[in-house]
Amino acid sequence: MDVKRDPAILKRKRRKQALLGVLGLGAVAAMSVWVMRLEPAVPSVAYSSLYFGTVKRGDIMREVHGAGTLVPEDIRWITSRAPGRVERVVLQPGATVKVGTVILELTNPELRQQVDDAKLSWNASEAQLQLQQVNLRTQRAREDSNVLNAQSQYNVAAAELEAQKQLQAQGLVSDLTIKRLQAALDQAKNALDIATKQRDSTIATEDSQLAPARVAAATQKARFEQLAQQLADLQVKSTMSGILQLIGVEVGQSVGSGTNLARVSDPTQLKAQIRISETMTRDLAIGQPARVDTRSGIVRGHVSRIDPASQQGTVGVDVTLDGALPPGARPDLSVDGTIELQRLTDVLYVESPTFGQEGGTITLFKVLPNRDAVRTAVQLGKRSVQYVQVVDGLQVGDQVVLSDMSQYDGHDRIRISGS
Repeated sequence: MDVKRDPAILKRKRRKQALLGVLGLGAVAAMSVWVMRLEPAVPSVAYSSLYFGTVKRGDIMREVHGAGTLVPEDIRWITSRAPGRVERVVLQPGATVKVGTVILELTNPELRQQVDDAKLSWNASEAQLQLQQVNLRTQRAREDSNVLNAQSQYNVAAAELEAQKQLQAQGLVSDLTIKRLQAALDQAKNALDIATKQRDSTIATEDSQLAPARVAAATQKARFEQLAQQLADLQVKSTMSGILQLIGVEVGQSVGSGTNLARVSDPTQLKAQIRISETMTRDLAIGQPARVDTRSGIVRGHVSRIDPASQQGTVGVDVTLDGALPPGARPDLSVDGTIELQRLTDVLYVESPTFGQEGGTITLFKVLPNRDAVRTAVQLGKRSVQYVQVVDGLQVGDQVVLSDMSQYDGHDRIRISGS
């Protein structure tokens, strides 16, 4: 039997159900909004896996760092003076040499024949010069004799004229005789003058007459000496004291004039050649102080040369060493070089992170008292090998995470766990 329901009760029940439904939907909507407003979960990072730095105030030295090698200050290539064939390698690389030490021996039969021919030509030209000198001496002796004979004839004519003049005064000699004797004296004087001028002319022109022969002899001598020196240079000798670094040829090899044969260096005078990243070379200058770590000691020095162009992103810098080399220092030894650019006084600084350019802005996680770390924008100033200047964003005593935190780029806060 069906029970008849009261319409009023049904109406109140439906109203209550509707109200509960609205309240349920409101609760779901409120829960959704609350969930959407929740911040992402803060990641936890172990303290031991992080590297920290503390902001300080004080003085720092701007420095740049690079790796390189020790190389000799004085390196010389010994070249061939004449073409030849390598006959013998006398010394091997690593040998100690002095000026004049024979390193290689070359041979050149054609050059030896040229030397012999040049010597014969020189001897012939010398003989020709000596023959001309003998002929000129003979000619001068003959002309000296002519002058002496003319002088004697003049003296005799003058004496005879004087004697006849005395007899004329006594009335014993006629005027005609005196005139004849005077004419003879004049002729003797003319002959003496001519002989004297001829002898003087011969003496004055001796050098000009001998000049062609002397030039020919000197030319032949110079050619002989040049070829003889080239022949002697077939024994390749060191031009300095030091260590033989390299032999550039082999036995039996033919070489031309000017070919690099061997390289010698002075191992007692070394410099450091280091490579600096081109992004850090803006303030490099000649004369800046530097330190070179040879692994067995640190040597002070100064910048002596900067390459004008970069290679593969680095710039070559020569550092002349001012101090004594430590034991074990040798050419081609790997070294580390640090160049001092500038001293910054009374600045905020922190240890340099592995990223960030000088004068740029980076983000670092700053550690809070509750062991959380929040992402903070930091403006950098001048950068050094170990430290970087802090221009804005941090204060003295702030502790920041210097480790690579790129894996947390999606988070502005991290929690540091452990100790």
